[in-house]
Parts: sequence; C-alpha cells; structure tokens
Amino acid sequence: MRVSFDNLDGQGAVDYSGCVCPEGPLKIERVLNAPSTCSGTLSVTDAGLAVPVRRARVVVTSESGAVLFTGYVATEPEPVYAGSGTKGPVYRQVFRAISDEWLLDRQATPLSGAALGLAGGQVLRTLTNRVDAGLLTTTGVLDGRSVGVFEPLQTASWSANAGSTADSAYAAYRVLNGAVSLQSAGAVTHVFQDGDGSLQLAGLKTSAVKELANDVTISGEMEPAAYVSEAFAGDGTTNVFLLAEAPYKARTSANSARLIAESFNEGSFNLQVWTVADPGSHLSVGAAGLTMTGGNGLDGQTTLMAIDAVELGGTLVIEAGNIQLGAGSDGVVCGLYSGSTQRGNCFAGYNVRQSTGFTVIAPLVNGAEVGTMYTLLSGHAYTLRIRLHCVEMQRVQQTYYAMVDGLVQAFGGGLVPAPMAVVFELQDLGLASNTPATVLYDGTVTSSPASCSFGAVNSVQLVGTMGYCRVTQTGSAWVVSTLPSGAKVTRLQGIAGEGVDCKLSATGRVTFFAGRVPVAGEIVTVSYRGRRRAVARLDNAASVAAEAMGGAPGTAAWRGKVVRPVARCTADCEAAAEAVLGFAASRAAAVAGTYEAVNPADVWPGDVLALTSGGQTTSVVVRRVTIDDGHAWPEVLTYRMAFANDWAEGLGVKLSETIAADALLPQTALSAAGNVLANLQQLQLVSATTTALQVDAGTAPPAGGGFEVRRGDWEFGPGMNQDLVLRSPVRSFSIPREAQVERYYVRMYDGSTPPLYSRFSSAVFTDLPVV
Repeated sequence: MRVSFDNLDGQGAVDYSGCVCPEGPLKIERVLNAPSTCSGTLSVTDAGLAVPVRRARVVVTSESGAVLFTGYVATEPEPVYAGSGTKGPVYRQVFRAISDEWLLDRQATPLSGAALGLAGGQVLRTLTNRVDAGLLTTTGVLDGRSVGVFEPLQTASWSANAGSTADSAYAAYRVLNGAVSLQSAGAVTHVFQDGDGSLQLAGLKTSAVKELANDVTISGEMEPAAYVSEAFAGDGTTNVFLLAEAPYKARTSANSARLIAESFNEGSFNLQVWTVADPGSHLSVGAAGLTMTGGNGLDGQTTLMAIDAVELGGTLVIEAGNIQLGAGSDGVVCGLYSGSTQRGNCFAGYNVRQSTGFTVIAPLVNGAEVGTMYTLLSGHAYTLRIRLHCVEMQRVQQTYYAMVDGLVQAFGGGLVPAPMAVVFELQDLGLASNTPATVLYDGTVTSSPASCSFGAVNSVQLVGTMGYCRVTQTGSAWVVSTLPSGAKVTRLQGIAGEGVDCKLSATGRVTFFAGRVPVAGEIVTVSYRGRRRAVARLDNAASVAAEAMGGAPGTAAWRGKVVRPVARCTADCEAAAEAVLGFAASRAAAVAGTYEAVNPADVWPGDVLALTSGGQTTSVVVRRVTIDDGHAWPEVLTYRMAFANDWAEGLGVKLSETIAADALLPQTALSAAGNVLANLQQLQLVSATTTALQVDAGTAPPAGGGFEVRRGDWEFGPGMNQDLVLRSPVRSFSIPREAQVERYYVRMYDGSTPPLYSRFSSAVFTDLPVV
C-alpha cells in the first residue's frame, strides 16, 4: 500500500510509504455504518521526513492506484522507543487516522425534526448539509429504500446519526475521498467458489451464535392507548376539573414538543431549519423579524419552507406572532401543504388577499376558504393561530427491513387515516390581553394527510413583517363544550394573556380562566389518549410445528425490545416482530463467521459474500473488513472479512435482549400482524340524562358483530362476563347510568370465531349528576 501525509505545512501530500515499518504495517479497519480507521508505525528519522501532525490528511492507495482510505490523524502520533543509534535514541511514530467524516463529527449536530417516509439517501443528504454543506460532497448518495420515521439525535455525532440512517434503510454509508456515498446493503456481491479455487476453505470459519426463535415478543416506546372522552358538568363557579388519567404526551426530547421555533433574530435565515425560494429577493430578516417586500406575482415561487415535514398527529398549535400585513398583500401565511407549495395544495393556512381595497385574511382548508373573513387594520399587529387535533398521535408507521432467504424484505410502513378538528383564531395585540381571541373557523375535516410541509410564507405579493413563528405539539388533549343551547364550541388551550379559555397540566388538571368558567348546564368534554407500553407477540406456526416433530416442545420463545428504528406503537412492534421471525425462525438463523482472502477485489462492509462450497451457496452480509499490508512486492493485501446474518448481528432491526420492565406481555401470540379490527376513532357521547348515556360508535358494526361495553379495559372477548355491561349490534346505543362518576370501555368485534376486536378501546368517562 502507498501512504501519503499532508502536514498542512504548504508542501502538500508527501509520500511516506518508505517509512512504514514491517513490524507495524499499515492496517485499515472498516466497520459497517461507522467511521473507518487506518493505523501504522512510521520510522521517519532516517528518511528526513517530519513527524505527521494532528489533523494531517492521510491517503492510502493500493499499488494499482485504488483509493483504500482517506482521513485525518485525529491525535498526535505516539513516539515508541525503538533502541539507540549512532546519534542517540531512536523513536518510531505510531499513528491512527479516522476517515473523512471526522471533519463532520467535530461539528455540533443541529436540532432537527423527524424525517417522515423519506428515502434514506435524502435523509443522509439533509443531515450532511445541515452539519456543514461544504465539507463533503453527497453526489454519490443514492436514495435507496424509504425510512419510516427517523429523528436524528442532537447528542450524537454526524457519523452516529448517519449510521442509524443507513441501518434504517438497510444500506451502507461510507466516506472516501471527501465524498459521502450510500448504497443498499447487498448491492455488491463477491463470489467465492471452491469449484474454481476462489474459495479457500482454510480461511473460512462459521458458527451459529444464537438459537432460532419462532415465538417473538417485542416491546417499544410508550404509546397512546384508549381513546378517552371525559365529560364534566359546569355549574358557573367551578373552574378546575381533574381528569381520571394523565393525557398521553409523546416522549420528552429536545424537539418532541417544539417542532419549529423561529424568532427571525439572527440577521439571516437559518438554513438548518428553512429552505428559501426567493428569486426576486423579497424575503429578508430585519429588526421586526421576517420582512416581506412583495413577490413575483406567482403562487408558490417566493416561499420560506421548513426543511422538516410536520406529522399531523395529536394536538398541534401553529402560531405567527407580531405579524403586520400592508396594503396590496397577497399570499398564504402559516400554510401546511400536502404536495407542492401552492394554494390548491394547502391543507390549512391563512389566505391573504385584497377585498374592496382592504387587506383581508381568511381560513384556508383543503385549498378553499372557509369560516369568517377578517379585515386587517393598518398599523395593527396580530397573532395568528391554527389549532389542529387528531385522535391519532402517530400518523406515519415505522418500516423495518430484513434479509430473508437472501432477499431484503420490508415489514410495516404505511399511513394512518384519521379525521382532523381545525380551529383558526386571531388575536389583535392592540387589545387588552384578556380579550378573547377571535375564532374565524371551528370545524372538522373528515380526512387529513398524515404529514405536511410547512411554509411560514408563500408570498405572491406579501408586504409586511412577522415577529416569530412556532409549530408546537402539545399532546393529545382537546377540550370542547356543549352549551345549554346544544351548540358545540372548542375551548382554546394556552396560557393567560393569549385570549384563550383554559390551560391543561401534564397531570390532567384543566383550569379555566376568569370569564371563561363553564356555565350551569354546560357539558365540558375533554378528549385525550391513555398510555401504555407498546408490545407485540407473534409466532411462526410452521416453525413451531416443525420443531415439535418428535414430541419435543415446538415453541422457541424470544423476548426483547426494539432499539432502532424506534417502535412508537404496537403496530410498529408487530412489524419488527415479523421482521425478526423472517430471519430468526430457521435452523441456520444466526450464522456469523470470518473469511480471509489475499488480494481480492476491494471489499466494503455492506457487500455480500456469496460463498459456494459443496454445491451449496450461502449469502452473508459483510459487517467488518480489516486490510493488512503484507509489506511485500508484488503487493500482498490480506482481507479479513467478518460476516453475519441479521439474527446474529442486526442491521435493519437493532434489538436488545432485555424487554421493557413495564410491558404487559401478551398471553397468546398472533399468527399475523394487524390481526385486529379498526379502532373507534369517532365514538362520542351524544347525550347524558339522569338514567342513560347515549353513545354513537361513529361507524356501522361489522357483519355478525357489534360493540362490546365493559367497566374495565384489556379483557375483551366471549366468555369473560365479570365486567361486561352490554353488547350492542347497532351503531347507536344507550348505557344505563349507575353513579355520578362512571367509566366505560368500548371495542368493536366481528362475527368470526373467535371474534376479532379493535386494538384499543374507546372510553367514555363521566362526572355528571344523576339527580
């Protein structure tokens, strides 16, 4: 191998090949989806060369000119005493270099949102450009397979996040010669056969490192569970109501709640957050924040768009503060787009236009104006908010990849359909802080996109300023009042001074502000999700039967948890369990080993070795490669390749052997993922009398089935009658009242034997007088 060092002294790359010591030859170590390293021992004294310095650029090539390693000396070389010479003590220098991504690993990882359903290559390019767009090129990054949900960790280095991205897409990344590349694992196959002499059996070692598993239980994150509707009666004086359970909120992380928080106070746009399209230079950052001086008159061409999409799950609040819009303004403010950035694709946003010589705004839903138009006053500053509520917290499901019988298969994925409640409100900052916000629209959309891109502005001809912009995920709770007249209004949540009605604590305490206290006869309904640990259990019936032949028990159980990609819900756990069963249920499930070859074609982790011996071919993914220089002429490079299949060493699914301690383990295994009925997303309490609760299930019952009502959760099914209240074969039914405080759980069931049920209950909790 040839090695050169550029010591940053102006002399450029200098050949140090003649200084490499035979006792410490060059060694390159490559690890799948991690930085490569190069080490060796140099004797520079006799050659008259300088000792390599920290940060020196290292390039290693083969005699044929193939580039094997590029990187940087990360620490000062270590002097090792080698003896005494005619001029005194002699030292050799032991160096260790890290591949080019060392440059990015030294940079801070910016805060960013989750990638939703994007190609792995697209996620990697965004990650690289966010850290430092100029250090490494990304032209060699192929899109590859899609990643379900991926959230980079701000506490992790670039290479750790890049490795996780590649793992999630069942791919391999590498950085060589200043370029990042990504390709699917197995895209390159190296064939070794004993029949033609290319396979040297003496260099092949294999072993089974795990037993097979055909009954798999997997836990994930805490997930939203029961769909709870909890009703209270107002009396005109009570302003605090305590929920029976704490509403579900997503796991706490730096960017789990505040998806976007932009104050426009940095002097220029933060390109780690925003993508700016501004051919006419109409958008800038000034003393008043985002400054808009017009546009080119075309929809969707002058825009400020967030890089990360927004998952439309749970309760979201979109807010633009200190906004002033001048005469002649035209465009969209705070828009969520399903598709390209154009008005027709705007799922929700504020439409700004001219009407009879005045600048007006109007709620825009699914590309059409709805609700009440509002005329903006010259010189007034406003806060605009859009509130969105979906009973589903997680709209994008995780995708897991595994190599099954030599082919990469995908498990899981998909989008969760759900309705969406939408409220538009406006606050004139020139009025008193306790003045109620003006609600321009309060309605429900029956079908909503799972995620949208967010645009702070789409300026056809917007003129004005915006002080700040926020997108916040506040949890799963939503408050609605049914007034004595029968009218329903959404109760706005927030903090005092925002013109809202109430605040909701993390523990489930609802506090109404002065002047907003529920009146006598008003029914307050809080909709939220319960919580539990996501867990799933699946088995491979064919493997169980095969293992049972001869009278031995056929079940081989395995329990653990998903480390990566994160399993946010039970459906994700089921997909991960399917993937595990795909590679863990065969007798040769966990194969690992090594193969040693001299001067093969250059092998990288992620390549596949097709090893044919005795007429049988085994395909395995390379996980590590060590290249040793034989210090000989002609060149002798010894490649030691460690390989494994997915059960021996996870790639698309990273697992832990320890299951979550708080997981409620299923007693029986499902034979297939998703073997459940739909949840009752739209079940609601229609009315309450002193004798009965009238419930609408929100959907027609399945053939031969209906709706089962119980006093407790998680024990649904025929033959269990200890807490059964009733079974209704019709959509609308009554539950007899028994007390002021009541709790009922409802699931749908079908006519199969045994019947299938909804995955989660829809719960009706009441604290209503019975006299």
